[in-house]
Amino acid sequence: MYKLRTYICSWLLCLFAYAQAQTLSENARISLITCTPGEELYARYGHTAIRVYDEANEMDITLNYGIFDFNTDHFYWKFVKGETWYELGAAPTWWFMQEYEAGDRPVYEQGLNLTAEQREALWQALETNYQPQNRKYLYNFVFDNCATRPYVLLKRVLGDTIISDYTGNTGVTYRRFIRHYTGALSWENAGINLLFGPRADLPMNNEQRLFLPEELMMFLQHAHLSDGTSVVSESSIGAFAAPQTPWYASWPLGLVLYFVLICLISLYDRKRQRWSWGVEVAVGIPYLLLLIIVTFLTFFSCHPLVGFGWRLLIIPFTHLCARLIYIIR
Repeated sequence: MYKLRTYICSWLLCLFAYAQAQTLSENARISLITCTPGEELYARYGHTAIRVYDEANEMDITLNYGIFDFNTDHFYWKFVKGETWYELGAAPTWWFMQEYEAGDRPVYEQGLNLTAEQREALWQALETNYQPQNRKYLYNFVFDNCATRPYVLLKRVLGDTIISDYTGNTGVTYRRFIRHYTGALSWENAGINLLFGPRADLPMNNEQRLFLPEELMMFLQHAHLSDGTSVVSESSIGAFAAPQTPWYASWPLGLVLYFVLICLISLYDRKRQRWSWGVEVAVGIPYLLLLIIVTFLTFFSCHPLVGFGWRLLIIPFTHLCARLIYIIR
C-alpha cells in the first residue's frame, strides 16, 4: 500500500523529533490520514497513516504501517508465500505528502476527538511500536495491514466500543469488495478472481470491512462512543474514484476473442480433418502452471482468500465449447 522510498533522512529527522518531544503538549493534535489509490496494483486500495502535530514541540510527523523493503532477502518468494514483513515508518508530514502530491492523489484527514490523556496514550503506543524490536510485523492484506493497525490502537486508547452508523459495504463479499478497487473489467481483477477461492465469497460484517482505508475512513466519520461522543472532531474527506477499464482493454473482450480464435481453429481443423494439438499444448501449459500456483498458495501460503473456485473452470470450459465445432459432426 505505501512503497519504501529513501527514508534514511526522514527517519533521522523523526528520531530527532522523538527525542525532543517525549510528551505531547496540551494543544497537540492527532489525526487519521487516508490516501487515495494510485495506478500500481498494490496502491489501488489506498493507504492509511496517523499524523501527529504538536506546534509547541515543533513536531509534525506522519507514521504509517505500510513500509516494506524490496531488497529483503528472497523478497518475492516470501511475498508469494504471504510472509512479507512490513514495518511502522515515520516521516515529516511534508515528506510523506510529497509523493501523493506528485502522483495527483488527494489525501484526506480526520482529526481524532481525543482527550489529552488519550492523545498521550496513543503517542506512547506509537513510540513503543516504533522501537526497532517492535517495528516489524507479518503483513496480511485482510487481517493485519496499514488500516487495521491504527484502528486497533485507537480502540485500545479509547477503551470503549466504537459504534458507527455507517453500514457501507456490510454484507458484501470480500471478492466483490476488492473488485470495486481493481475494476470489475480489468485483467488484474480477472487474475485475482482466478486465485480467490470460496472464502472470498463470504460476506463481511462490522469490523471485517475495515482492512481497506476508505472503509475505515467512512466508518470513523460516522462513529461515536457509547456515551455519544464523536470519534472524529473535524474532517476533510471525499470518496475514492473507482477505476475505469475501457472496453477494448477488458478481460471479457479478451475471453470473447479467445473463444472466436479457437472456433476458427476448430473450423480449420474440421476442414482438413486433423486436430491441432499445438493449440492444446499452448493453452494447457499456462493453465497447468496456474493450477500449480493455486495449489501452492492454497496449501503452503498464508494468503487467506486463495483457494480453488469454480472460476478456474472458465478457461477450459470456454476452450471446450469452441472445440465442439470440431468434436460434434
